[in-house]
Amino acid sequence: MNKLAAADLAFASLGRVPMEMGQTEVYQAIQADQLLNLSFWANIVLAGLSILLFVYMGRQVEDPRAQLIFVATLMVPLVSISSYTGLASGLTVSFLEMPPGHALAGEEVLTMWGRYLTWALSTPMILLALGLLAGSNVTKLTTAIVTDIGMCVTGLAAALTTSSYLLRWVWYLISCAFFAVVLYILLVEWADDAQIAGTSEIFDTLKILTVVLWLGYPLFWALGAEGFAVLDVAITSWAYSGMDIVAKYVFAFLLLRWVVNNERTVASMASGLGAAGSHGTPADD
Repeated sequence: MNKLAAADLAFASLGRVPMEMGQTEVYQAIQADQLLNLSFWANIVLAGLSILLFVYMGRQVEDPRAQLIFVATLMVPLVSISSYTGLASGLTVSFLEMPPGHALAGEEVLTMWGRYLTWALSTPMILLALGLLAGSNVTKLTTAIVTDIGMCVTGLAAALTTSSYLLRWVWYLISCAFFAVVLYILLVEWADDAQIAGTSEIFDTLKILTVVLWLGYPLFWALGAEGFAVLDVAITSWAYSGMDIVAKYVFAFLLLRWVVNNERTVASMASGLGAAGSHGTPADD
């Protein structure tokens, strides 16, 4: 092994590499860091198994609303397996020089920007499934999904900004503001809708699971190499991957199992009005 290759691998173990590395070299650097690489492949395998399981679970679902919940939920592992393959191959990973003021200023740090693509495509599907479960209307669904996408896109901007350390945190705070809207809809608006729809028991479980885990993403962003650099890249990647496993695949299993066992309840829900005839009141005006 020549000196340049040895140096590249040494940098890779720290999540930092020389500036001239291309996609092939990035892929090799990921392969050299077994802990980082495993954080990608664990999700690829679990996403694949989840796809097969969810297709099997939904084979006899007939109600259109229940089918839509299944389709939205199935999209989550489908997006994830594609995204994590992009990360494992080095396609959606870059090494960016951190700006002055950052703890790793002037160093090339591995940035897994492909994760933001995953979240921008998969989290709206999670919200769509939850909104349908709660019996919410199009206005609330649209608001939740649009602000969620805004949260992911501005989070990506925070990760990719290298011109100013301050602007990275400005983007981060904007992303958190979008997140606050999503949290309000989940905790207040849809919680009320689910009471009317008669789905509050399962909705409350999934709501708590989602909120607690989603709060972890901005926390680990701040602690990871993109923020204060308290945690190294591989540990941060495993934190994201672990949260993805529970927030996506475990969440999806709990939701779809309930839908299969309570398809009549789902079928009785008037679109956008909660459960048909429940209290005689719409889910929101």
